[in-house]
Amino acid sequence: MGGPAPLAGCAVLVTRPQHQAQGLQSALQALGARVLLYPTIEIVPVAQSESLLAKFQPGRSVDCLIFVSANAVEQGVRLIEQAGGWPQGVKVAAVGKATGRCLGERGIAAGLVPAQGEDSEALLALPALQKVAGQRILIVRGVGGRELLGQTLAKRGAKVEYAEVYRRALPAATDDRLTDWLVADQLDVVTTTSPAGLENLVALAGREGKDLLLRLPLVVVSERMLQLARGLGFEGPVRVARGAGEDAVSDAVVALRR
Repeated sequence: MGGPAPLAGCAVLVTRPQHQAQGLQSALQALGARVLLYPTIEIVPVAQSESLLAKFQPGRSVDCLIFVSANAVEQGVRLIEQAGGWPQGVKVAAVGKATGRCLGERGIAAGLVPAQGEDSEALLALPALQKVAGQRILIVRGVGGRELLGQTLAKRGAKVEYAEVYRRALPAATDDRLTDWLVADQLDVVTTTSPAGLENLVALAGREGKDLLLRLPLVVVSERMLQLARGLGFEGPVRVARGAGEDAVSDAVVALRR
């Protein structure tokens, strides 16, 4: 007989948007964890406009479409379909494997996906994006996203444009569960997969729960988020998952518990 499940008795906080949490919840539960769901970010589609839809017109000349997240895929593909369908001959890039899988689930093959990493730095390191002078690149992202990707590609000579298809917000309805769990010492590991979600998590912990939160083990999905966590005051162990997918985050939780 095998030993106990690797996360038996471990209470894990999942902070993904509600509609994206089920996969990670199931993966953690399969490892024996008790999963507590508390979305710290809500994804809100931007208001549609003629100028936004025009960026996705099939006849528009674009060499490469870059999707920066699963949310960019979900909202961007919807707009592409409304605009008349997928443009022919365009290269498709995804910032990480999780985003690439999201495209694949919609029947879209991403030809440019980093083998390691889930951030702009990993994508920019791909050989295919080193010589892009004259290429027309459309980056599909949320409002106010990082500028590193577009700025670097522009410096390499690309003609870069953005399609901002969603915005991040605090969940419309929040309650005191997070503070209650923290005060009652009912959390063992916290997981978060976006910088905005991490910042919101600290804000939502409240005055009573913040110090308790900052001492808990934390899983993030990039070195940039690790630095953000330290800047926010997290003093416990922080593990950087190898990606934002369910298996990668679950493996990082297991590693923290060893």
